[in-house]
Amino acid sequence: MKSFKTLLAEGTLCRIFCSGRIIHPVMFDVIGMVGGFHGFWLDQEHASVSYEQIALASACGRANSMDNFVRMPMSNYAMATANLEAGAGGLMAARIESAKHAEEFMQWVKFAPRGIRGLNTSGFDADYGGKTLPELAHDANRDSFVAIQIETLGALEECDAIAAIDGVDLLFVGPSDLSQELGVLAQWESEKLWNAYAKVAAACKKHGKNWGTIAVNPAFAKRTYDMGCRMLSFGIDAVLLRRGVEATTKAFGDLF
Repeated sequence: MKSFKTLLAEGTLCRIFCSGRIIHPVMFDVIGMVGGFHGFWLDQEHASVSYEQIALASACGRANSMDNFVRMPMSNYAMATANLEAGAGGLMAARIESAKHAEEFMQWVKFAPRGIRGLNTSGFDADYGGKTLPELAHDANRDSFVAIQIETLGALEECDAIAAIDGVDLLFVGPSDLSQELGVLAQWESEKLWNAYAKVAAACKKHGKNWGTIAVNPAFAKRTYDMGCRMLSFGIDAVLLRRGVEATTKAFGDLF
């Protein structure tokens, strides 16, 4: 399995999907068997994904050569370290409002001297006691993937400063929330929205960082890719299931 950090460093387009409502081995096995995906993100903002579910999903991901990260709200410091100890490859902060807010998240995610994360070697990231405290701190600071969502006007305004933060690997534009805040909800061709994307792309290019977004539709995804996007999320577990059911009923036509 190649990590997201490795794939992005190689310039590879990371193809991912979202999970949160259907955390089950079969879901990850089927998607892994179909192929084409490098990993997934677990949604702890819109679905209350538990420690046990993250541990299960992460193990299923590794079995299918897929990396993962958890998208979490900025509501609980302890949740960040628990998610990483459960086996998540990284974290993404939702609803960030400023560079200061993003830096606070970085403090949660990284051990000293970069951050204030609490030490515990009983989790997956320390090989369940197999690593010493210095080994855990060194390896986790080096390997943990960190993303910041750009989906508020404050984060958009300060995206250059956010991209400049040491340790941030990727800025992830949330098109639904950002379009809402810009007053162009779901207007995917709005120049106001695309100007915002261009601002994020320029900030990432300036600071040598990557950025990602949701593949709203094929044309939208292609346009973001041409702008430099190297992480695209293609669907959510429940929506992927719905699309499969819709395709099945359509294929059998009159029998439905």
